[in-house]
Amino acid sequence: MAVSQSTAGLFLSALVFTILWVNIARRNRRHQHSHGLANLPSPEAKSWWKGNFDQALNPKAWDFHMRLLKEYAPVVRLDAFLGDKQLIVFDPKAMHHILVKDQAMYDKPKSTFSGGVLIFGKGLVTIQGEAHRKQRRALNPVFSIAHMRNMLPIFYDVVHKVSITLIHELRFPTHDLVSGIRNQLEDGLSSKFKDENAPQEIEILSWMSRTALELVGQAGLGYSFDDLADDSGAHPYTGILKQLVTTLGRMWFIRSYIVNFAVKIGSPSFRRWVLDRLPWKGGHRLRDMSDYMWELSKQIHEGKKRALAGGDEAVARQVGKGKDIMSILMRLNMEEGSQSQLDEDEVLGQMSSLIFAAMDTTSSALARVLHILSTRLDVQGKLRQEILEARKKCGDQDIPYDELVSLPYLDAVCRETLRLYPPVPYVFRVATQDMILPLSNPVTGIDGTSISEIHIPNKTAVTVSIINSNRNPVIWGPDALEWKPERWLSPLPDELIEAHIPGVYSHLMTFNAGSRSCIGFKFSQLEMNDSSIYLPNSTVYRPEK
Repeated sequence: MAVSQSTAGLFLSALVFTILWVNIARRNRRHQHSHGLANLPSPEAKSWWKGNFDQALNPKAWDFHMRLLKEYAPVVRLDAFLGDKQLIVFDPKAMHHILVKDQAMYDKPKSTFSGGVLIFGKGLVTIQGEAHRKQRRALNPVFSIAHMRNMLPIFYDVVHKVSITLIHELRFPTHDLVSGIRNQLEDGLSSKFKDENAPQEIEILSWMSRTALELVGQAGLGYSFDDLADDSGAHPYTGILKQLVTTLGRMWFIRSYIVNFAVKIGSPSFRRWVLDRLPWKGGHRLRDMSDYMWELSKQIHEGKKRALAGGDEAVARQVGKGKDIMSILMRLNMEEGSQSQLDEDEVLGQMSSLIFAAMDTTSSALARVLHILSTRLDVQGKLRQEILEARKKCGDQDIPYDELVSLPYLDAVCRETLRLYPPVPYVFRVATQDMILPLSNPVTGIDGTSISEIHIPNKTAVTVSIINSNRNPVIWGPDALEWKPERWLSPLPDELIEAHIPGVYSHLMTFNAGSRSCIGFKFSQLEMNDSSIYLPNSTVYRPEK
C-alpha cells in the first residue's frame, strides 16, 4: 500500500505531540519532589523552554563550563527542557557514588541504549544490566597487558606509514628515521614538488583521524582501512564517523525525548518502513551511516571467521596476524564451556562500537598533542631527546613495550594532555530511584544554608563533568588550567591524593570510573604513546601563522 509523504508527516506529527505530552506530564509530577535541587545555585537560564541546555551542550560551550568551574561549587543545578531540574557534578565524593558505589542506581539515559542499539548494535557501550556485565567479562581478557604488548608492532607499522607520508608530503629530510622507514620511501609515494627548505603546512586533524582509524582497524579489527600513502586516500569510514558525531549532536531533542517511545512501536521492520517514508533528511542520513557500518562489520566478521576456520596459517596471512582484539575475542568466544560467550550480533556490535569509541577520541587526542608541541618547542625538544636516547639504547630499532611505557617525559606529556583536554568532556547518568548524594565538602544553598548532601529525585538527569574534575584548582592547585607536563614528574598535591578521584587512570576522570569505565584505556594509552614517539621525532612542528 502506498503512503504519501504528507500522510507520513501527519503520522510523525501526531507521534511527536503524544510523546511531548507524556514527557511534560512526567516532568510536572517530578517537579513536586525536586525542591531540594531548587536550593542549589544555578546560572541564569537563557531560554524558557530549553533552560540552560544550549549553554551547556552546544559545540562552543567551553566558556560556560569554565564559568561553572570558576564561579560555582562542584555541584550545580541546571534548568533543562520545560524547567526540568538537572545537575552538573564534579565533586569527588559525589562522582564516586554516582559512578562506583551506587552505579546501579545511576544508569546511562535510556535514549543512549535505545538509540545506540539502533546505530551500533548490541555492543558494550549500548547495553545494560546482566548483558553488559556478561560482555564486560568476555572483553576484559582481550585488553590484558600481554595482548597489548603483542599489538605494539601493529601500532608501529601504522605510525611508520603515516610518518613517511607526512615527511614525503612536506619534503623534510629523513635523517631521524630508522633505516627500515627510509627504505619504504621507495614504495611509490608521490606528491607534487615542494621546496625542501621552506616550512610546509599539513592538516593535522585530518591526518590524525586517518591514523586513528587505521590504528583501531589493524589492532582492533585486523583490517586495513587506509594505506596512508597520500592525502587523497581517506577511507569513507573516516568521513562517516565525523558526520555521525555532528548528526547525533543536531538530533539531541529527538534522541532525548522521542526515540525511547518510538522504538516501542511495532516491529523493527515496521519502524524501518516508516522511517524510509518520512520526509526526514537527518533520519535518512543516520540510517544510511548505520547501514554502512553494520554491513562493513559483517564483511570483516565473515572474513575473520573464514580465517579462523582455516587454521593458523590463514590467520597469519590476515592484517594483524591474529593478534588484533576481534581475533582474540572470537577465539575466546569459540572455547567450549565459556560463561561469557557472545552471540554473533553481540560480536558485530563490538566492532562498530570499538571503532566509534576509539577513532574519534584518539584522533582528537593525537591532534591536540601535536598542536601543543607546535606551540611549545622547548617541550618538543625535551621529548625528542628522550625518544632519541631510548632508541639509541635499542640499537635504533622500535622501542619495546616495557621501555616505551616507562619513558617519563613522554608519559607526562600524554597524561597532561589527557588531563587538560579529555576527548570526552562529560558523561550522563539518570537516577533510577530517589537517592541521597553526599558531597566531599558542603556547598552554600541559595537561602544561605549549608548543604552536605542532596536529595536526588527519581529520574533526575546528572551530568558528570570530566573536564572540570580534571581542571579543578581546589585539588590540582592554582596552576590547574596550565598545560604543565612537569607536574607528573614530582609528587602530586596532597589535596588531589586525599580527594580520592574515582577514575580508573591516574587521578583523572578522562577514562571514566566504575563498570562503565573505558575498557580499552590501556589500548588508547598505547596508541597515544606510540604515535607521540614517531611523529614529533620526524619533524619540527610549529603552529600555522
